[in-house]
Amino acid sequence: MSSTPRTPSDLDPAIAARLKRSTDGLVPAIAQQYDTGEVLMLGWMDDEALHRTLTTGRCTYWSRSRNEYWVKGDTSGHVQHVKSVALDCDADTLLVKVDQVGAACHTGARTCFDADVLLSAAGLPASE
Repeated sequence: MSSTPRTPSDLDPAIAARLKRSTDGLVPAIAQQYDTGEVLMLGWMDDEALHRTLTTGRCTYWSRSRNEYWVKGDTSGHVQHVKSVALDCDADTLLVKVDQVGAACHTGARTCFDADVLLSAAGLPASE
């Protein structure tokens, strides 16, 4: 079970008021390569992680397993340079367009979404 981050945040109150968070105070954040549209990974942000992402230009996430903030690339060198951040129409998901340096996935793969392609009802990969 994840625990709720408790760090006070300087996130713009107008942005914070719009966010629809999960019961543990988090919003899913999809990282997408800005120039190709490739979906790289999904992470979780609370208000402080979003504030850090917006103000530093580097993706900061909340680790639900470690119960701490982590800046993508601080230990691996696989940095995400933020190009833009958008809130979806329901205000419950963030789309972070990044310039990914190296692998996005903790397994060392470029993306977290290329290793296990599921078949559609027609028996074809969903992308066809």
